[in-house]
Amino acid sequence: MDSDIRYEIILYWSQRDQAFIAEVPELPGCAADGATYREALANVELVIQEWIETARELGRSVPEPRGRLLYA
Repeated sequence: MDSDIRYEIILYWSQRDQAFIAEVPELPGCAADGATYREALANVELVIQEWIETARELGRSVPEPRGRLLYA
């Protein structure tokens, strides 16, 4: 993944899905899952790159990362 790309990733356990879910709030629809925390994180890193590539191919804008958006 591009080292300059820094988006907030929200990672949580979904009882319903029986998987870890990783969501990227700044990129609509950008999410991935995995059986483990690390797997979900690795998967979402790939999805972020694919999201950005697809947006560029379609001539859509790619939001600049804003950093931390949500607070615990």
